[in-house]
Amino acid sequence: MTRKFCVSISNCHKDPDKVVIGFMLASASLGVEQDTLVFLTTDGVWAAVQGEAEKINLGKPFSPLKESIERFIQGGGRILVCRPCMEIRAIHPQDLIPGAEPAGGTALMEFLADGANCISF
Repeated sequence: MTRKFCVSISNCHKDPDKVVIGFMLASASLGVEQDTLVFLTTDGVWAAVQGEAEKINLGKPFSPLKESIERFIQGGGRILVCRPCMEIRAIHPQDLIPGAEPAGGTALMEFLADGANCISF
């Protein structure tokens, strides 16, 4: 049985609930010792742009998005950001937060190839 888990997030500004809950579950996955990857695509790429996560705070009982992302990265989670989705939005690699890296679909498929479970938000 694989100990890998992927959370694919395609929302940020358009539906902040989904990005917040996506990162919350990604951190929960780390808590049960899963090798966890967050893949940000379409509108979700904004979550990895410097200064954008600070704009999203749903309020209690949820942590602000910036704190959730920091907790995920500090816990050993990886964030891959869809490179074509960045390009169409004029987001450059230097615009990303530390710990987030641009990647294409091949990197996601390599992670999933071993049978990793994946959920989408």
